[in-house]
Amino acid sequence: MNGGWRAKLLAVIEYFGILFSISFVLTASFALFFQGLEIPEEAIKDSAVLTFANALFIAFLMWLIGRLRKKVMIDRPVKRISDGLEKLTEGDFSERIEPFADPLGSNQYNIIIERINKMADELAGVETLRTDFVSNVSHEMKTPLAVIQNYAALLRSPNLSDDDRMGYAAAIDEATKRLAALITNILKLNKLENQQIFPENKVIDLSELVCECMLEFENEWEKKNIGIETDIDDGIMISADPELLSLVWNNLFSNAIKFTDEGGKVSVAVKRTVGGASVSVTDTGCGIDSETGRHIFDKFYQGDTSHASGGNGLGLALVKRIIDITGCEIRVSSELGRGSTFTVILHDENGGHNNE
Repeated sequence: MNGGWRAKLLAVIEYFGILFSISFVLTASFALFFQGLEIPEEAIKDSAVLTFANALFIAFLMWLIGRLRKKVMIDRPVKRISDGLEKLTEGDFSERIEPFADPLGSNQYNIIIERINKMADELAGVETLRTDFVSNVSHEMKTPLAVIQNYAALLRSPNLSDDDRMGYAAAIDEATKRLAALITNILKLNKLENQQIFPENKVIDLSELVCECMLEFENEWEKKNIGIETDIDDGIMISADPELLSLVWNNLFSNAIKFTDEGGKVSVAVKRTVGGASVSVTDTGCGIDSETGRHIFDKFYQGDTSHASGGNGLGLALVKRIIDITGCEIRVSSELGRGSTFTVILHDENGGHNNE
């Protein structure tokens, strides 16, 4: 006999011992009460035995009803919840616990079941995202690693010309930069999603910050002969985290230049608004179709595969996460074949006031 059954047996013996004691005390009390009355002693003895038997039977009946009630109202719900939780802990996030039909409408276990099922939905979504994330990371890392491996093998050729050697070295350098950028973006996104990066707001000149970020891409737009148009209000002072906002502007500028064909145009506008400021980045690139528009902020999603080699699909995911934690807004308008506009709305208690 295992410990569980031994404990149950001892509990039953203890319970019936209590019932027996209560029945005996109750019978003795009745016997003493009737002892002082003019009732034959034999009748009192017979009544005492009958009273004891009745008390014991009623106590047993109450115990039995209590056990049945416990089994139906407590044991069954607890077992169903326990079985469901066991499957969830084993990684089966498709498991859902069926609620109980309660005619009185007071079954509190259904509230617990509802919350467990909601938790299972969240866990299933997180597991899907984790699986997709790992799969995409592996795929994105394989490409630059394969480039590095292939060109490194070619560099070992003894009859390689200086031009070929320089070209292979440049390809390896580009692949390592892409791999480094991927790892950097993954780390940044991981910190943002796990709330390990918190905005450190201070008063900054938004106009100056946008211009500084834009000038970092000067070589790239000159290489593609892209025209740059600006409409920037001077001295817009806001309270914000400059490092996080720089990540936003850098990714928006990078995408605008990447998706704009040679000889195209990129426009940047920074304007004061009531209660803040707005920054718009417009390109004359390929535009975004409706299907891509629904996924542009998803990790690793790249709608236009012709430009996929220029990025890793994490830029806009970073932008969206920063927008969310800083309390800003981002709006996207696009027309297929004619370009896109990304507008960031910054809310600030200083109202985008002038730098005086």
